[in-house]
Amino acid sequence: MTKKQLIDFENRIKTLFEDGKIKAPIHLSDGNEEQLIEIFKNIKKTDWVFSTWRNHYHALLHGINPEFLFAELSSGNSITFQSPENNFFTSAIVGGIIPIAVGVALALKKKKDFKHVWCFIGDMAAETGIFHEGLKYSMRNKLPITFIIEDNGISVATPTQESWGLEDVSHTINYDSKYVIQYSYVKKYPHVGSGKWVTF
Repeated sequence: MTKKQLIDFENRIKTLFEDGKIKAPIHLSDGNEEQLIEIFKNIKKTDWVFSTWRNHYHALLHGINPEFLFAELSSGNSITFQSPENNFFTSAIVGGIIPIAVGVALALKKKKDFKHVWCFIGDMAAETGIFHEGLKYSMRNKLPITFIIEDNGISVATPTQESWGLEDVSHTINYDSKYVIQYSYVKKYPHVGSGKWVTF
């Protein structure tokens, strides 16, 4: 999909939500279209993709039918969308998808299945213990997995680094690029809904 197609899709969802036709929470994507288009050039249709509550772009770029996804989101499944037939799974729990993704990568290695696992997480999840444990286990066991950290600098409504008592982001960790892709972007939408950011 093109950048315009991604944005147009989210605008359709935004309009439905603002018209009161989606009753459940939505987590709109924006601002990272170009980065994701580049990343998904390396993700095969048969690969496994694990995502977060903000999963719309990931699903579209993994080849999930846009109208099927639109129907699911319209029904209130924004943060719980799954598509097993496309090897696409999400979790609304911060860091909750990481051990599942690592487990699938381990299973693929044991089965000598040459598919790859791609696990998308936010910058706050990347600060948690479960991510560092999952990364260490994956590296030491040479698992077929890549973690993608989508860093917008905000965790819900709090600057991520400030929440950890770190205002100088130059002290953040540099990851092994073989297992981790990290990119930064600026969001316009809040954590939930389509209003404006309120930062605490």
